[in-house]
Amino acid sequence: MKCRKCSRQAVINMRQHKLALCEAHYPEWFVLQVQRAIEKYHMFGPHDRVLVAVSGGKDSLTLWDVLLRLGYQAEGLYIDLGIGREDGEPGGYSTLSREKVERFAAQWPGVRFTVVDLWAEYGETLPEIAGRVQRGRGKPCSVCGLIKRHVMNRIAREGHYTVLATGHNLDDEAATLFGNLLHWQTGYIARQAPVLPASEDGFVRKVKPLCRLYERETAAYALVSGIDYIYDECPYAVGATSLHHKELLNRLEEESPGAKLQFYLGFLRAREAGFFCEQSEMVALHPCTNCGQPTSAPGLCAFCRLWKPKQEPADDRP
Repeated sequence: MKCRKCSRQAVINMRQHKLALCEAHYPEWFVLQVQRAIEKYHMFGPHDRVLVAVSGGKDSLTLWDVLLRLGYQAEGLYIDLGIGREDGEPGGYSTLSREKVERFAAQWPGVRFTVVDLWAEYGETLPEIAGRVQRGRGKPCSVCGLIKRHVMNRIAREGHYTVLATGHNLDDEAATLFGNLLHWQTGYIARQAPVLPASEDGFVRKVKPLCRLYERETAAYALVSGIDYIYDECPYAVGATSLHHKELLNRLEEESPGAKLQFYLGFLRAREAGFFCEQSEMVALHPCTNCGQPTSAPGLCAFCRLWKPKQEPADDRP
């Protein structure tokens, strides 16, 4: 198949757009789509300091790469959850992911990124804290989400960033929406958006610049641009409900190209028209008595309640 713009060999065919592009014109198109999303949803401007949450995967590193190419003040945040480290594995999942982020950052002289090492800072890895509070029942995904949300907001506040950006793509957003609609989780539905505004209570503005781009498209950009990312999924993601929802939506997409995009954009239009306004009362927030982050719980926030009394890490820990 030939590139629509120059007739050279195309590297990607996007049936939903009826567009095929070569390795020279595809990155240009991709960057333009990200910029259009930023402008359409008023995510941030050239004077904002953007903190990009990076995991070492294709989506977050692609987002960081695009924002840097567009000239935004984008700095990275990597949260080392210690996955694999609890077994003493030197090449565990978190270690490999962190190496990908470090190598990417090294290619951009002067670009800063912050690493929060869960074990070094709090004395436990994600599997350890989840195993303790869940008593070995179920996967640590809910605990992981709680920890990451807390740390991302804390670093953004402490670093005086005006925006926190994540690499959620269209497939992620469509699968989340599908699951929430399937169970009519009205609170989650009402809060799903490309932009979550900052709050006076202490939450930093959150944005998803890749929300209209397919996972396949971000993967293609990473490959064409030479971004070295971790290919493996998190070991705890196996069997996740969200992956099943993605499979169902992929089947629909195969039969009807563009279905996922129309599903998500239709939701955003309905949301803008007021169809998904949350009816419940606003929850009163106040600072956590330990960390100062906003919480609705009396005293300590959910994050601070996770941790047992502080213990000194063992010297022989990897």
